[in-house]
Amino acid sequence: MIKYALKCEVDHGFEAWFSSSDGFDEQAAKGLVECPMCGSAKVTKAIMAPMVRTSKEEAAPIEMRQAVAEALHKIRKHVEDTHTYVGGAFASEARDMHQGLTPERPIYGEATTEEVKALVEEGVPVAPLPVMADKPAPAVQKKLN
Repeated sequence: MIKYALKCEVDHGFEAWFSSSDGFDEQAAKGLVECPMCGSAKVTKAIMAPMVRTSKEEAAPIEMRQAVAEALHKIRKHVEDTHTYVGGAFASEARDMHQGLTPERPIYGEATTEEVKALVEEGVPVAPLPVMADKPAPAVQKKLN
């Protein structure tokens, strides 16, 4: 596993873990790496100092990674269970609610990077959902059930 400091096209900084040094390049080329703040898929590696482990330090235990995956799956499941899916109409639905044109209700859906930027600039509260595999790893699935 390797951790990279990343930044999106609007300079949001964040970190992400990848399975190998080529992992970022492969995922970014497929548009799978997105900024957690604005959803932009135009993400690049930021300058960072290397982290050198001493022999006394241990890598993050698998339980910690499983706990994070479990939490992300719970967030996603909660949103899917309690919000209305509006698909590609997300930006217009969110804007209409923000402007008081339609009653507020919890929604989720898809929006382009440009639509998300416009919503944020207009002050519409939006947040990206964790993008997860259709089915969590068996250990995480067991804890969710």
